[in-house]
Amino acid sequence: MCRCLAVQPSGCYAWRKAPLNQRAREDARQTQQIRQAWNDGNKVYGYRKLHDDLLDQGETCCPSRLARLTRIAGIKAQIGYKSRSGSYGVKPSVAIDNTLARQFDVAAPGKAWVTDVTYIRTMEGFAYLAVVLDLYSSLVVGWPMRSRRPTDLVLQALHIAVCRRNPKHRVLIHLDQGSQFTSMDWAAFTRAHNFEHSMSRRGNCHDNAVVESFFNQLKRERIRRRTYKTRGGARQDVFDYIVMFYNTVRKHVRNGMLSPVEFERQQATRQQGV
Repeated sequence: MCRCLAVQPSGCYAWRKAPLNQRAREDARQTQQIRQAWNDGNKVYGYRKLHDDLLDQGETCCPSRLARLTRIAGIKAQIGYKSRSGSYGVKPSVAIDNTLARQFDVAAPGKAWVTDVTYIRTMEGFAYLAVVLDLYSSLVVGWPMRSRRPTDLVLQALHIAVCRRNPKHRVLIHLDQGSQFTSMDWAAFTRAHNFEHSMSRRGNCHDNAVVESFFNQLKRERIRRRTYKTRGGARQDVFDYIVMFYNTVRKHVRNGMLSPVEFERQQATRQQGV
């Protein structure tokens, strides 16, 4: 083999016995750290968030170096699916205006919430998940799941959010034009709790992009990587994702690479110190 490569056998054996240079040893050490951070993040982060993880650990490395190491190690982010091309509906709701108007940046908690419902496939049948997110930090503040999709599912999500956040002022609640959000029970509940309504235009998912983004993350980072035998198993796994990972650990770019809980904690501490 050495002769085919025009290399002297003595030179080949000397190369094999030589220790790795400093750069190679540093690459191996940081690759091990990257893999550990990737595993700790449920194997969903790409090199940018992994770079932020290493900075939190006191490491010094540039993003391009980390991109090279992750590529060599075969570490990739969980990427969603391409959306279908085409036009989206722009017809406004007949009853409720789109008051939010895609103004997703909110200055304080309890100012504006978004809500929606999605389904999760199990071997027992579909399970339906309703969520309420606070736009201030993207914190999930309500997440009930049931085997059916009645109006009281979204009412329960909103009731949980009210109990957890205890808003002191009127809250803007944004939703789509689903039938559960146009029922008399929904209108009575939101009126009793002093909510201000905002509704997406028909067929335009971008008007409720924050909650749609959450559903996309939930499905690609957890649900599509599992097979649920029962609705109870799916409920427990979704609870684990939301409480133990998304709300408390998962880095959010719009939060400055902080989780929703950590972002709110730091903002509250900063305001108390002013």
